[in-house]
Amino acid sequence: MQASERPHMCGSVHALYNQPMQQCAPYRVFKNNCKDSHGSRTQLSFQAQNEQFFTLDSSPATDYIVYDSPPALSISSNRSPFSPQCSQSYMSDNACGLPLSRYSGVDDGDLRHVLRELENKLLGPESDTDNSSSCSFNDVVIKPSSLTRWNRVLDLAPSLNLKELLDACSEAVSDADISTAEVLMDVLEQRVSVSGEPMERLGAYVLEGLRARLLSTGSIIYKKLKCEEPTGSELLSYMQVIYNMCPYYKFAYMSANVVIREAMMNENRIHIIDFQIAQGSQWIFLLHDLAHRPGGPPFVRITGVDDSESAYARGGGLQIVGERLAEVAKSCGVPFEFHGAALSGCEVQLSNLQVRYGEALAVNFPYMLHHMPDESVSTINHRDRLLRLVKSLSPKIVTLVEQESNTNTAPFLPRFRETLDYYTAMFESIDAARPRDNKERISAEEHCVARDVVNIIACEGADRVERHELFGKWRLRLMMAGFTQCQLSPSVGETINDMLKEYSPHYRYAESEGALYLGWKNRALATSSAWR
Repeated sequence: MQASERPHMCGSVHALYNQPMQQCAPYRVFKNNCKDSHGSRTQLSFQAQNEQFFTLDSSPATDYIVYDSPPALSISSNRSPFSPQCSQSYMSDNACGLPLSRYSGVDDGDLRHVLRELENKLLGPESDTDNSSSCSFNDVVIKPSSLTRWNRVLDLAPSLNLKELLDACSEAVSDADISTAEVLMDVLEQRVSVSGEPMERLGAYVLEGLRARLLSTGSIIYKKLKCEEPTGSELLSYMQVIYNMCPYYKFAYMSANVVIREAMMNENRIHIIDFQIAQGSQWIFLLHDLAHRPGGPPFVRITGVDDSESAYARGGGLQIVGERLAEVAKSCGVPFEFHGAALSGCEVQLSNLQVRYGEALAVNFPYMLHHMPDESVSTINHRDRLLRLVKSLSPKIVTLVEQESNTNTAPFLPRFRETLDYYTAMFESIDAARPRDNKERISAEEHCVARDVVNIIACEGADRVERHELFGKWRLRLMMAGFTQCQLSPSVGETINDMLKEYSPHYRYAESEGALYLGWKNRALATSSAWR
């Protein structure tokens, strides 16, 4: 990527417009026998039309509901829906003593075999018997002959594919081998492009993250990347492009709306606390639904928690959201009140939420909790503190939507490989929606996705705000905070099934252990669940 082409990074904001729900289509239910342990992925195999995307062992499974978008599947245990069979596996760090969890579809023996094959490719056949060759596993680097190894890597660099080059560069960065990393980065510069194939586009941002990690740490990463913030209206436009291209935000908004609507079916006074209110668009269609409820609409009060990035994207404070929602509520005859809490989740206290006696409480966490630092970052552990605070309010329903990725406490190399795998699927899904030279797509990726990638790769400690966890870990956190998981009704899956008809048939959804998974081909990318 030439200097003039380097992306201008900017923060992503979960603030997009919702779309009306379509009529729910019939769905098919498949039940098999399979069990999943806490924190581990449960993997499903799907077949679309006549194309077999993924196969695993055929061990029997139970307690899975998989919807036919598209039909036909087989299931194997101890893995999450869609996750790739050959992604790297590791035991995550855990500062609070929670059960350790796997995040991929291969065991340690398989992973060592895969790593050994890559080592052979890099070092040549003689490496099979040369125990002095360097290799890395779980960030434990053994390098008695690292000079020889990296010389061979550099010799082979022109013949390696882009993913192998990125992986080799990440190991050089991890080893603090600056000279090798710089040479590999020079090679990568010629192989990546913000208008190329998905891996070439992702590689451009991954390269920026590796360079930033090598040169700097912490908050000054953004200065080194020369981030140029777009105006609020521009950022909102970029987010609208992502919203229209991919179903990830619709998945969050629609699934949560159905859950909340059903939970509040018989309530006359409803209070919704949204911990990422953004534009407030999610609630427009819920207000319309409640307006047509038999017996008349309930009184609705919404408390919107904000942050500086959301305010920047809107071009103003929370009063903009309140005024917009109040107009919608008035137009459809719903008694309404709005309260803004302009602060981050880390700052939220009980007094900020204005909970009132006699109101049925719903709490919404849309792609938000992973930004809260946990016990691995701070002794305060805002992630669990916020969950305990919400539980103390005795909510009738809590909705949680999160990215299905394991980057929170993972050491750098496993985190890098997980990030590469996760965002490869995301960039492929974006690629299916717009031409590769589409300027809107390029700008949307740069401003709404790239900074997340760079933050995961380049930052550590409190400066790393993108800290995703798998659903198994979220489930454990919520249970430890006192929550009980609620079974999702079939109408949630029906709504998502209808929504996905607008998009590529490579999108998948499945239900596992009470959570709804959204994925691209073989990879799970997001989960939606309900709690009380």
